[in-house]
Amino acid sequence: MPLYDFRCNTCNKTMEVLVKAGSTPCCPECGDAMEKLLSCPAPPGQSAGIIASARAKAAREGHFSNYSPSERPRTK
Repeated sequence: MPLYDFRCNTCNKTMEVLVKAGSTPCCPECGDAMEKLLSCPAPPGQSAGIIASARAKAAREGHFSNYSPSERPRTK
C-alpha cells in the first residue's frame, strides 16, 4: 500500500496517509472526505552523492566499516 498526501477541503489539514489504492480516507479532525494531492518525485542521482559524503565522513572519523576490503586503506 503506497503513501499518499491528502488534504481536507473543510479544515485544510494536510497529512500523509497509508491507504489502499482505490480508497479515500476521512479526515481525523472533522470526518469529511479528503482529496488526494500530487506528490513531488525525488530527484534522481542523489544516492551517489549521499554515499560519497558518508564515506568521506567515515574516513575523517577513522572508521572504514562501510567500505569494501579493497577500498580500505592499508595500515600496518
